[in-house]
Amino acid sequence: MGLKDSLQQILTRLSGPAPAGSGSAPVSPSDATTGGAPAVDSHQLDALEAKLGYHFRDRSLLTNALLHRSHIHVTGQDREQSNERLEFLGDAVLGLVVNEQLFHQYPDRSEGDLTKMKSLLVCGARLSEVATSFDLGIHIRMSRSEAATGGRQRSSILADTTEALIGAVYLDGGLPSAKAVIRRVVLAGSDNVLARRSLGNYKSRLQELIQSRYKSPPRYKVLDVSGPDHARTFRVAVTFNGTVMGEGGGRNKKAAEQHAARAALERLEEEPDFLDGPQE
Repeated sequence: MGLKDSLQQILTRLSGPAPAGSGSAPVSPSDATTGGAPAVDSHQLDALEAKLGYHFRDRSLLTNALLHRSHIHVTGQDREQSNERLEFLGDAVLGLVVNEQLFHQYPDRSEGDLTKMKSLLVCGARLSEVATSFDLGIHIRMSRSEAATGGRQRSSILADTTEALIGAVYLDGGLPSAKAVIRRVVLAGSDNVLARRSLGNYKSRLQELIQSRYKSPPRYKVLDVSGPDHARTFRVAVTFNGTVMGEGGGRNKKAAEQHAARAALERLEEEPDFLDGPQE
């Protein structure tokens, strides 16, 4: 690569997309937009601050928290300019605040119990629910192609952006402000969340999650029945749109369905988007 080409690449990264004929392929304007919306809409930021119950002194932190890597990719900026660094920070702040809350709220619970409770409150599925409750998806700046493939509803993007917002609040207002937002947005109704998720009916939980996200329920299918009449074992799979989410066994069909639903929920917590298809 010649000196001229090297300088052109540096200028491109500093100033954005290169003009036509410069020797570098320009970014398509239609793809670099945030799904047709202006890059930064002050009215949308006002609305988001109202939902969070927090007003930013430095709004550049808020706009950075909403900047998905797909937008960075199409505009030719460094990935470090996306919200991923704030997400990293927010994850740590969220964990600290939730741990402290559980420590004081449940003084008789063991370390193992507290760890399980924390995982239920900060897992991707839960943070995605939180983000959906205040329509976070409409505020995220992403490429047009990401938005067109369901990015504004994608669980991992919603969960990651929630953590990035927490990181931004922490940098802007310190730990007290971050605590207030986390308690207001994430920990509100935590007792009900823990009761619903920790024990409960796995089939009901799975149906509630899939129905809210995809507007149609999962399906159960008996894969195998074995053993004598007095000691039969059932094997069941739970599917959605033809994709097997989990399998389970039991002494009757209902028990097998519960175990299959539990397996599906565990997979959804580890891979929130495995039903959604690839991301950019």
